[in-house]
Formats: sequence, C-alpha cells, structure tokens
Amino acid sequence: MQYVSTRGRAKALGFEDVTLAGLASDGGLYVPEVWPQFSQAEIAALAGLSYVETAVKVMAPFVAGSLTEDELRDLCTKAYGRFSHQAITPLVQLDHRHWLLELFHGPTLAFKDVALQLLGQLFERFLSRRDDHLTIVGATSGDTGSAAIDAVAGRDKIDIFMLHPEGRVSDVQRRQMTTVRAPNVHNIAISGSFDDAQALVKRMFNDTEFSTRFNLSAVNSINWARLMAQIVYYFYSAVRLGAPERPVAFAVPTGNFGDVFAGYAAAKMGLPVARLIVATNVNDILHRALADGDYSQGTVVPTATPSMDIQVSSNFERLLFDAGGRNGVALAEQMAGFEASRAMRLTNAQREGASALFRSARVDAEGMGLAMRWAYEGAAQIIDPHTAVGLAAARADDLDPTIPVVTLATAHPAKFSDAVERATGTRPPLPARVGSLFDREEAYSKLPGTFEAITAYVADHATPRT
Repeated sequence: MQYVSTRGRAKALGFEDVTLAGLASDGGLYVPEVWPQFSQAEIAALAGLSYVETAVKVMAPFVAGSLTEDELRDLCTKAYGRFSHQAITPLVQLDHRHWLLELFHGPTLAFKDVALQLLGQLFERFLSRRDDHLTIVGATSGDTGSAAIDAVAGRDKIDIFMLHPEGRVSDVQRRQMTTVRAPNVHNIAISGSFDDAQALVKRMFNDTEFSTRFNLSAVNSINWARLMAQIVYYFYSAVRLGAPERPVAFAVPTGNFGDVFAGYAAAKMGLPVARLIVATNVNDILHRALADGDYSQGTVVPTATPSMDIQVSSNFERLLFDAGGRNGVALAEQMAGFEASRAMRLTNAQREGASALFRSARVDAEGMGLAMRWAYEGAAQIIDPHTAVGLAAARADDLDPTIPVVTLATAHPAKFSDAVERATGTRPPLPARVGSLFDREEAYSKLPGTFEAITAYVADHATPRT
C-alpha cells in the first residue's frame, strides 16, 4: 500500500514511512492511494470475530509491505490488552433504534486510546528497525494528549512534547497528562486555544530548518495510522447490528474530523454506512461547511465539551481531497487561500461529494444537557458531554427509522463530572483503574503561545537527528 499527500507534491510513501512522518513534506495529509475494497462476503465473515481479529482483517491491506498479518496481530494483542472490557468497544442499547458505541475502556478513558495504544506499538516496532530517534510533537484539546503520553511514556528512542491550551481542558484531562513522570514526556501549557496549539505544531513540521534538526512525528489525527485504527470499530459495531445485509448510521461528536473521517473510510471500503452525522457544539465550522459550504474560522468559544472547541479541523482536508476529485494541486491552492484569509468556500464537487454520506448538526448547551438527561432517565446511561452532543444530533436526524443509529461514546463521563452532575444530578466516579489521579504531583511548563518559545523549549529537551 502506498500513500499520497492531499496537496499533491510530496512523494508517495509506504505505511512505515507515513506512520513515522505524520505530516507530508508539502504540508498535506497522507491518504491511501486507493481504498481497499471489502466484499459483502468478507464483511459478513467478520461477524463473531474478536476485536483483535477484526482489526487484523480490516487493517491488513493498509499495512501491506510494512507488516505481516502475524506482526499486526501481535501489535494489536499488545495494544488492546490493557482495555477494561473484553469487547474493547462494546455496544449499549438505548432504545429500539439508538445505540452507544463505548470507546472509553482504554487506560485514559477516551476513544483516542483505541488508536494511540496501537500507534505506540507501531512506533516502537518501526524504530527498532532503524538507528533513529523520534521527536513527537502534538497538540491536544484534552484527550489526545493523555492517550498519546500513556502510549509512549518510557519507550526508548521517543520523546513526546504535548501542547495543551492552559485552562481549557478538564482537571481530569490535564492531570492524566501532567502526572506522568516519565523522562521522555514533556507537557506544555500554552496561552491561547487548541487551534493556536495545532497551528504551532503544523508550523514546526513545515519549518525546514527546525524539522531537519529533529526527526519529527505526529500523534494527532493528522497521522494516518491513527485514523486507520479507528476504522476498525465502525466495522466491528456495524456487523453486530446486521451489516452487510443491513445499513447502519453513525453520529459522531467531532471537532478535528478525524473520528468521523474514519467512518467515511469504512464506507469507501464497502461497509454499508447509511449516514454519518457530524455533531458539533457552538464552535460549528464543520456544520457550516457541510450545510452551507462555508468553511470560515470563527473565534473559539469555551464550552463544557472542550475537545470540540475547535475552529480549524485538520482532517477535513482529507475529505475535501477525496470527495472533491483527488486534485492535490487544486486543493493546495485552496488550502493556501484558507491559511491566508481563514475563510473559504467549498467547491461544488466537494459539497456534492460530501452530501452523499454526511449530514451535520449544531448542538448548544441546552441540547447537550437534554440529551444527557434523556440517556440517564430513559436508559439508565450516564454519558459525557461530548457523547451527548452526538446523541442530540442522532435523535434530531431525519433518517429512515428502520436504520439503527450508533452514537460514538467518546469519553468516560467521569472525565467531565461537573458537567454531568449539572445535567443529571449524579456525579460519576473515576474508575478504580486510573488510580489516585488527584493525589499525584503535576509537572508541566507554562509557555507563551509563540513559535519561538515552543521551538526553543523543544530544542533544549529533544534529541537531534543523528
């Protein structure tokens, strides 16, 4: 399998090189040169398989040429061995048509674990083949940071630098990052928003002088390997609800578009996805883009769903490329215009390509709270605020009522206990497996959100290229 850049100028790479690189050299994002195709019989054969075996079947085409199936199986077995539920991503029924796909049974209680536990294993396996050191730089709106740090803490040949917006993540999210005391872990709180942190990370990759000094890689969903791992749970859940004979819809709370793009990839591979419902909070750039073709950056409004407080969605570029005809040169010009003006209109081809599968909804604080109460009172399920945004969008959608709708439950409710308690009157406790999180000492650096300050810090603490 070869991978190409959405901006058309970087050379095609194999899976190992794409995983270690993260971002393409032309500033674009890697996507498969062609989408693997699964027949109805191959999808039906996934029924009854364990999560690990499903993962091996679904991901094998993407890693061809870099890993054998046995190697992939070994890595998946290790990655998912720390999950607290045997099903890894279990389904929970809410009513006759609505389901939750619980993605928070990993070590940091968020859906990011599903991909990042595997990515940590991939990094270690690929680095063992070469005499090199990896410097991971990432930005987090809350959950990516803790999941990435847990996945690579203490690993040889890796340093990780994780930026988070100071004061804009929950206490649990912050402590899951800042109480990890491994020598290769560096937490940085910046003044500004997640979008500011994400822009700094992208600039580090695109700055030739800096990126040639260090072997940079990414753990954000700009890294294709993360999205690849997330495709698996769409297949895993859909076959349990009747696929391929029965189509299934998914509602996805999203800010950076990675989780829902994995659903798009599953559909391109042949999974009968009836609809992908993109659920945003009031930071609604994705809703405006999908509903009206208006992809223009607004001011980030802090909400009770901090992982969605984003106004620039990195992975949306992958959809614009694939749904718009895969013209990398044209997309590079379009993205350059957006980066200069912070606004752009989707082309007719992009809008038509997206509308075949996607719908979107904007959910405010009231709608979020109502969904949390509905799940609690009607189905005895306590859900986190992000999941509630997805559920609100799912319940409001006009989809054929015979089609089951799966809302991705992206985080354990205890990560956002204040918001949950306000909505339901019940305060969810942290699971015992996270230990004495609030008794452990924190360690992180506070820096201004400037390129000079961040790169100077990384340069002082990272291992240069050999």
